[in-house]
Amino acid sequence: MNARRRASAACATALLTAAMVAGTASSASAAPTGCSYQVDHATSTASSYCASGTGEHRVFVLQKHFDPSVGYIPIYSEWAPAGSVSSTHITGHTIISVQVQTR
Repeated sequence: MNARRRASAACATALLTAAMVAGTASSASAAPTGCSYQVDHATSTASSYCASGTGEHRVFVLQKHFDPSVGYIPIYSEWAPAGSVSSTHITGHTIISVQVQTR
């Protein structure tokens, strides 16, 4: 009987540990939601904001240089937690696209 109890306890511990690891992984990797971006040409900035979630976000701006031989200019802001603003300086070149990236 003692061996059965130990085996049962070991099994229960293993299952509990697996459930905790799975539960932690899914909640820790939840991407931010309710995200938006803003481009302010007056201050030459682009920013992103995500209202909720547990991950991080940043704004990505792709600009095209006036000189075609230079090509495209990718600009990224720093990663910021959901609920806060992430912003970066942008150039005066043509904006091709703006995205909020999440992780």
